[in-house]
Amino acid sequence: MSTGTWRNRGHPAWWAFLVHRLSGVALSLFLPVHFAALSRALDGPAGLDAFLAWTHAPLVVASEIALVLALALHLTGGLRLLLVEFSGWRSEAQKTAIAVAGGAAVSLAIAFALNVV
Repeated sequence: MSTGTWRNRGHPAWWAFLVHRLSGVALSLFLPVHFAALSRALDGPAGLDAFLAWTHAPLVVASEIALVLALALHLTGGLRLLLVEFSGWRSEAQKTAIAVAGGAAVSLAIAFALNVV
């Protein structure tokens, strides 16, 4: 790895890239779990009701909030990337866009958490 790569790790765009990738991986790992939960509905109402009762456990609720945060981070980061790609916008104002995207994502997760808890 070149020395230049290590220097860029302090830049907010590098951190935005890392958060976008990690949130995408987290969402892709969640997808099979989601499908397994949906398959419980095929077992009938009793199977789905048992699963839904389990989802009220505090650890599951906390993981749902983390999942919404990952989804919001991935969404807002992706929208920022689309803006950069299609507008050709390259400037120092990207740091502001990264901060706005992160703030919007955290706000969405907090709103979800306040509604759930």
